[in-house]
Amino acid sequence: MASVGTRNPEREGKRDLRALPKAHLHLHFTGSMRHDTLQELAAAQHLRLPRTLTEQTALKVEPSARGWFRFQRFYDAARKVVNSEAIMRRLLREAAEDDLAEGSVRLELQIDPTSYAPFVGGITPAIEIIVDEARAIERELGISMGIIVAASRMRHPLDARILARLAVQYAGTVIGFGLSNDERRGDTRAFAPAFRIARNGGLAAMPHGGELLGPPHIHEVVDSLEPTRLGHGVRSIEDPRLLETLIERGIALEVCPASNVSLGVYRDIGDVPVPQLARHGATIALSADDPLLFGSRLLAQYEAVRAMGMSDREIADLAAGSIRASRMGDTEKAMQLARVRDWYENEA
Repeated sequence: MASVGTRNPEREGKRDLRALPKAHLHLHFTGSMRHDTLQELAAAQHLRLPRTLTEQTALKVEPSARGWFRFQRFYDAARKVVNSEAIMRRLLREAAEDDLAEGSVRLELQIDPTSYAPFVGGITPAIEIIVDEARAIERELGISMGIIVAASRMRHPLDARILARLAVQYAGTVIGFGLSNDERRGDTRAFAPAFRIARNGGLAAMPHGGELLGPPHIHEVVDSLEPTRLGHGVRSIEDPRLLETLIERGIALEVCPASNVSLGVYRDIGDVPVPQLARHGATIALSADDPLLFGSRLLAQYEAVRAMGMSDREIADLAAGSIRASRMGDTEKAMQLARVRDWYENEA
């Protein structure tokens, strides 16, 4: 947002963050679920949920294997209610509606279709349901949509190759290939062939890295998987040379402050180094990750960085960075970037 000045200093810190156009680039399918939807579906299916999920309290665990196990147990408990095509379509539509309500103009949602395949006849139908609903949402709601097919570190790398080949068949609505789950599990290099398949098929590489593990792991992810964007990447701040490499290569960081605190990476939300990363020149896409478990959606991430002391100009730059890092077309990006400038210059 070069050459934009603060025309009305009295509005500093008072501009409506909900009205700020932004792209949401790191959101997991089950983790996007509304708490009320979870409760409704669990009751209808006579499923008993863990207390943390029933009380709608933000998860808080230690950054250890045991902490991750607790997180995964709650995530799996929530995923049990997602057992039909109708429910899959409902979750995706509600995620888009929630993003629209918070000013998101683009949602790129991540899904591992193998988790839902048993209920809809296989992996291919699972992807086709999500792709079809994403296209319908774009037509009917007006939000731009992209789907990231994600492999899991907990499964064999050969499974990731199968997913990559399948994802490529839906290139267009499917815009990226990811790698999720506990960063400490699996051999990152073993997933390189799957990412090569995805890249050769026109998909962007969007693996997780740099939240639970620090710079050495980020180096491994960057060297092995050649990411376009890095899911999290927040701990690159610990190695200035690494951070400079990410900036030089144009690798955007999908930073999820609420997730970082809930998973014990940082003690408090104010400790998450978003301002430091931004002031070093990193491209950042603030994201919510798993709002069902972390109790914090996209808008709250922007409110958090304002509380950290970031100016409206800096916050507008974050939103602009998220749009640039998205897989929207160039014409659509230009239009949304103009809206970001308008928010900063003219928003009352």
